Amino acid sequence: MQIEVFSLCDAATSGEGKLNMLGAFDTIWVKKMPVVHPQCTVALRVRFYSSEGEKHEVSVKLVDADGKHVVPPTKGTVNISYPGGQRSSSANLILNIQGLKLQKYGEYSIDLSIGGKSMASLPLFVKERK
Repeated sequence: MQIEVFSLCDAATSGEGKLNMLGAFDTIWVKKMPVVHPQCTVALRVRFYSSEGEKHEVSVKLVDADGKHVVPPTKGTVNISYPGGQRSSSANLILNIQGLKLQKYGEYSIDLSIGGKSMASLPLFVKERK
């Protein structure tokens, strides 16, 4: 499998096999803590190969610098088909996060696992705006 896109953004949609993203970012600037970030989205596009099968367990976690979950981990199953004997096929996954509560400044991590195996990690920096 190959991670083609893994990003934190303002919004994303998927339709007709296309992944559409708006406003990719890795830093949130805030004046005081705690803060609630109203809306953000984890956008993911993964290419699977027919030799890897059709069912894949996917998990996304958002944790703070101490490894504590900021939101409950998201888990699901992706079913992939390979029409016409295609060698590979892709899946677009969108995780919308509403009302993200952040308790402290620092670095957070968005961690992606597929099939129980760690595949990628994104940093999220929360910094004080002076």
